[in-house]
Amino acid sequence: MQADLLAANPATKIRILGVNEIGHESGNPAITTGRNLPWLQDVAGQDAWTKWAPVLRDVIILDTANIKQAVYNLTVNDLAITANYNALKALLKSVAGE
Repeated sequence: MQADLLAANPATKIRILGVNEIGHESGNPAITTGRNLPWLQDVAGQDAWTKWAPVLRDVIILDTANIKQAVYNLTVNDLAITANYNALKALLKSVAGE
């Protein structure tokens, strides 16, 4: 999706990345091997997982001030379904003001 967003608007400010929960660091190599998705490790000083309270496969959409604006769950909304893919892309663009 990041590639689609950049292709449509090279100046887009939308950036997609993953954040791993504290205590699950051992899984980082498995999730990042062969992928180009930026991947961050949550740490106690940030504790994003407690602040955002995600459930499995949530996409947390933040504004430019890093304030949670929306949540889109990929278990309920499989991105292999075109309508879901387009809905997430539209939500990202809406929050970004694009």
